[in-house]
Amino acid sequence: MLTEPLPSTLDVRKAATRGVSISGTLKPLDLQRFRSLLADDEGEINAHLTFSRDEENRYIVRVVLDALVMVICQRCLEPMQESLISDNTLAIVLNDDQAAHLPRHLEPLIVEGESCNLRELVEDDLILALQPFSYHDTQACKKILAGFNAREPEPEGAQTNKPNPFNV
Repeated sequence: MLTEPLPSTLDVRKAATRGVSISGTLKPLDLQRFRSLLADDEGEINAHLTFSRDEENRYIVRVVLDALVMVICQRCLEPMQESLISDNTLAIVLNDDQAAHLPRHLEPLIVEGESCNLRELVEDDLILALQPFSYHDTQACKKILAGFNAREPEPEGAQTNKPNPFNV
């Protein structure tokens, strides 16, 4: 399946008026702030943005993300694959005053000029979707940690029957 990269900027108000939908892919290398939270640069991010107007004539963008990235397991400190899924509906506003008057089900997207950086929008949603702590399933971590806890063999000639100082 051939996928195209996500455009970097777009006039979101015109796109909402026309009912535009945009899909594209990104790599973690394209998103510097998000990349710093990952174990490596492997992975793929699929983004689908749908622009529209709601019943009160507000500019709306629905951002649906599906990403597969590598993070660090906080239990064993080894890399692991994590799937991120995000589905948010944002209202495009000009300033904080307009954002304060939005209904609770809408998050604000403050766009002061004509165009919006779509990559930053996707990056912000990915950062919010990323779990603060990631863990392998318990069995996978136990296998890795068992290797760390393995005892080294005692050197030959070491006394195996040490006297117990509490024997009276």
